[in-house]
Amino acid sequence: MLHFFGQSLGISKRLSSPARLMSSLALAAMLSIASMPVAMANSADFVRSLWPQAEARGVSRQAFEAAFAGYSPIRQVMELTRKQPEFSQTVQQYLGKRITDAQAQKGRAMRGEWNQTLSGAQQRYGVQPEIVLAIWGMETNFGGYMGGNNTIHALATLTEGGYRTDFFRNELLTALRIVSDGHVTPSKMVGSWAGAMGHTQFMPSSFMRYAVDYNGDGRKDIWNSVPDALGSTANYLKAFNWRPGETWGYEVKLPRGFDFAAARQIERAQLGKWQAMGIQRVSGKPFPRPNDVGRLYLPAGANGPAFLLLPNFDVIKRYNNSDSYALAVGHLADRIIGGGDFATPWPAGDYALNKNQRAELQSLLNRAGFNVGTPDGVIGPKTRAAVMAYQSRAGLAADGHVSGRLLDALKR
Repeated sequence: MLHFFGQSLGISKRLSSPARLMSSLALAAMLSIASMPVAMANSADFVRSLWPQAEARGVSRQAFEAAFAGYSPIRQVMELTRKQPEFSQTVQQYLGKRITDAQAQKGRAMRGEWNQTLSGAQQRYGVQPEIVLAIWGMETNFGGYMGGNNTIHALATLTEGGYRTDFFRNELLTALRIVSDGHVTPSKMVGSWAGAMGHTQFMPSSFMRYAVDYNGDGRKDIWNSVPDALGSTANYLKAFNWRPGETWGYEVKLPRGFDFAAARQIERAQLGKWQAMGIQRVSGKPFPRPNDVGRLYLPAGANGPAFLLLPNFDVIKRYNNSDSYALAVGHLADRIIGGGDFATPWPAGDYALNKNQRAELQSLLNRAGFNVGTPDGVIGPKTRAAVMAYQSRAGLAADGHVSGRLLDALKR
């Protein structure tokens, strides 16, 4: 399916992936400043009940007791599970808050400072330095803020509080094993409220599978060793089939009269096929490998930047399953190696819709004679087809893009 718009963005964590979004850092900072533990009933019994499971995982009694020293459930951690709002951001807004000249400049400085590590990691894992740097920048501002919560206590709070209990109990037991194995002390195992840790924000389970002792000191220390963190991130991407020497995608331009309806029937195609439909790189250069397979991505519809996304883009999404996140990583990586802003400007005055506004848009489409069924705020194929039909009747580019500008037009 043609991806005409970015995924909805929220503070919600990608709990099964290694890292978290930079947008949650501010929330974590609030926790570290004003974390007033509140006791839950039977916390001591809860901790005691964990010991047999931890022991079965190979956790030492000494490490277990050290990890739970002073434990009391953290009120704010549980509050965050209930207070994550739906974030309404366009892709332009998402990138604008994260990708700046200062961020790119800092990335270039870090590339110089850690050149030997990054070059070695590229040789070992096949991942370009700028991609690793961009993830580091997105996750913790190059180590500027890695989260202020004791990871063991945060994960214990979530488990004891009954929030995704099986998932977080496994992460908690895994974190205990990491401490027991001597990679980090309990007091220095810090991260986000949901357990993402270190310079590039690995969940404990991802740490166990993909973290590496890059500097060879016998510990996998993604909190205090930049080489370990960067090497671990490169190893993670390699494990999900990063294609060495290839980019994440290309900014492209569409021809006049582009057939969006035909494009919607194409999920993925060789770049040569997209080129035959009139799509070209904004640089004017040919695609270096026309047989590469890509998908068309129009995060702001026909009037904004357009992209052909390659397999490495989807590898970045294994870090955070969001088109917006992966585009931000790819763009920051390009800026770090000297690239500029997007060639095509973003449309002015657009805004993202929350669920109620999406339902309102569906109601207006129904009222205008474009049947989308019962308005539910979920934009599926039926709504998309109705949007394209309305756009065609109104003399607009029939790109199927749903946004504030479309809602405003329907209201008029």
